[in-house]
Amino acid sequence: MSNLFSDPTLILAGVVLATIQFVAALPWLWAIDPKGFKEAVKSPASLGYAVLGLVGAGAGVALFLSYKGEAATLVWYGRYLYGAVLHLQLIIDLFLLMPQALVLVWPKGGAVAFAAFRESCRQPMFWLIAVGASTLIWLSVAVPYFTFGDDYKMMKQIGFDAVMLSAVLFGVLAASMSISEEIEGRTAVTLMSKPVNRRQFLIGKFLGITMACLIMSLLLGWTLTDALRAMREFDPINNAPDPADPLGEASDKLVDPMTFEAQKTVVPVFQKLVPAGPGRMVARGAGLWFSDALAHTFGIVLGFGQVMILVAVASALATRLTFVVNIVICLLIFFLGHLAPVVVQVTQQAQGGGVGVGLVGFLGKLFDVLLPSLESFNMGRAIIRESPLPLWQFGGYVLTVLGYSLIYTTIALLIGLVLFEDRDLA
Repeated sequence: MSNLFSDPTLILAGVVLATIQFVAALPWLWAIDPKGFKEAVKSPASLGYAVLGLVGAGAGVALFLSYKGEAATLVWYGRYLYGAVLHLQLIIDLFLLMPQALVLVWPKGGAVAFAAFRESCRQPMFWLIAVGASTLIWLSVAVPYFTFGDDYKMMKQIGFDAVMLSAVLFGVLAASMSISEEIEGRTAVTLMSKPVNRRQFLIGKFLGITMACLIMSLLLGWTLTDALRAMREFDPINNAPDPADPLGEASDKLVDPMTFEAQKTVVPVFQKLVPAGPGRMVARGAGLWFSDALAHTFGIVLGFGQVMILVAVASALATRLTFVVNIVICLLIFFLGHLAPVVVQVTQQAQGGGVGVGLVGFLGKLFDVLLPSLESFNMGRAIIRESPLPLWQFGGYVLTVLGYSLIYTTIALLIGLVLFEDRDLA
């Protein structure tokens, strides 16, 4: 307690940390009661109470900092409590603000997208798939892989695949059911009678379902970040602890070089927000958490490009085909999109294999040209490699592949608009 009054930076650090969490919680307060939130913002008394609350919360945080004075302990709390909670709050903020921003930018189509987004997130299927994928990720922590020291890499690959496949499964099912049911059930006729055209209907549906898939991917990414760190604590062979390195920096460099490279950029930013002292150790822990999250987000975005393509294809096909046929075609595109580059490579190496090999090679090249190259979205080549991959170089690759996915998504939606234009809704 004496440290609390003798060191004013403790209270200042506590107020800064509490303020960051409070700002992240503002969208929640707005979503709960928009009218009351606007009135509170305009009321000086409410603002005064908020300031007093932040000072009180800051004093409580400062008291905790003075009680838990060991650097390694404060870094642990900053990483697994403060940083993890702040990350989850930011994801929920995106969940609340993203559809609202789309409505402001594109009122008519955004309204369709907001309705599709809300409908998707309310479906039990959304939460069933998310919970199932989270369970799979956590179960993979304890599964022995017998890889002689590469269990962490194997579990990381499984985690990224689980995130991608969950979003793909939900997005394709939601697009196939939602669009086709509204067309077949004549609900789209009622919508078209309002000032909403077919382009706004189809693209709005696609964007709403895609936003739901993005939220699912980010939530599962948050779970993956926690599970990967837990695996290193669960199995010491994946952590390589060093008694002279209580903060775990050396082990991060050995086990996950991309995370270690992210720490060089992210951790100093967090430390500059908080005055020197114990509060800076908490900020350092939060920076370490967000370093993990940044490195993993690149992989999640890479997989999400595949999600966008398949949701766009499912949305386009749903304008003409039934649910079952749509699902079968999307499955074929998924498997052939991954297999076609492999078939081309194998047939090129097996030259002189006869007519059968030539025919298979021709079909492989045909599918490789017409179908999306989904193997480009595979995270395995960035994880399972002998030499570490620079983080920002990998980020450039992710942006390039994401641009490719946007182009293919646009083409699929344009084909869907052509198919939908002549569809009789009466």
